[in-house]
Amino acid sequence: MDVDEFRKRGKEMVDYIADYLGNIEQRQVYPDVQPGYLRSLIPEEAPEEPDMYEDVVRDIERVIMPGVTHWHSPYFFAYFPTGNSYPAMLADMLSGAIGCIGFSWAHSSVERAGLIGGVTMRKIPTDDKFALRGETFRKVLEEDKRAGLIPFYLCATLGTTPSCAFDNIIELGPICTSESVWMHVDAAYAGSAFICPEFRPLLNGVEFADSFNFNPHKWLLVNFDCSAMWVKNRSDIIGHWQIPLGRRFRSLKMWFVFRMYGLKGLQAYIRKHVALAKEFEGLVLADGRFEISADVILGLVCFRLKGSNDLNETLLKRINSARRIHLVPCQLEGKFVLRFAICARTIESRHVQEAWAHIVQVASEL
Repeated sequence: MDVDEFRKRGKEMVDYIADYLGNIEQRQVYPDVQPGYLRSLIPEEAPEEPDMYEDVVRDIERVIMPGVTHWHSPYFFAYFPTGNSYPAMLADMLSGAIGCIGFSWAHSSVERAGLIGGVTMRKIPTDDKFALRGETFRKVLEEDKRAGLIPFYLCATLGTTPSCAFDNIIELGPICTSESVWMHVDAAYAGSAFICPEFRPLLNGVEFADSFNFNPHKWLLVNFDCSAMWVKNRSDIIGHWQIPLGRRFRSLKMWFVFRMYGLKGLQAYIRKHVALAKEFEGLVLADGRFEISADVILGLVCFRLKGSNDLNETLLKRINSARRIHLVPCQLEGKFVLRFAICARTIESRHVQEAWAHIVQVASEL
């Protein structure tokens, strides 16, 4: 879908929403379908090729609406109100387009969960590839047990925030199984890449995971927020998926995207980003003043000027102060490192080349 079709389809969707809300009292307020009714109405897998938009829209009434409780109906008197107004819906549309996500750069979701649960957290050292290995985990596990603690949960990461490193879950998994430790796999960014067969070896060991999470809103063309969670035994946490009771209808966004792009379209998008990251890595390696600080596996390149941390901090400040491109740093083995992440849906090779030219220009002025 290009910008011209989006403009056309957007107007059509506003008309559909206006008609839906304008005639909502004509709809049965509460559905009479049974749980599982969707299974016979939708395929088990996403389509290989994109579907036609008209087919997706027709399926709203055929597939989605029969299972909807119409909270905005004047005949809905249950629970409490759920806020809704035309200005709010327009602003929500704009918010999704801007994609301005407010968050703390420190990737602290696990630490925050530990604080909420009153659990003692321990960070475990990684190897020279910034990955957690089984031997190190086993050593820390035994230390904690000797100290009278009860290790019960490990958060392994596939595609870490600073460097896109991959913990060795094929080593970690059997240890967790033998010690009755729940292994959660956080693949927030990298998880989307596993739709491509060439990246699935990075998943080796996932059969040991008790739970797995990734964020389609990062790299699968679904706007914020949308996080997918898989649990091996649902009965372990059913009814306790999250702290808030309410949830948005996030799966509808995924349904639209999967059908409009198809598996092949989504794979092409991931592969393009990886290729552009490799292109940038090549530019860095061709300039002897710079060095690569971590393996480039997916769409992230960690690089720096050869020299002091102060030099690289100054480089980043000058790059960002020019307001032409925007980068953020990380710390790897005590070194101040610049992160170049391929982010935008619309990015092309020329944008990477222009960004590198700007970085080189600023570096030459130092």
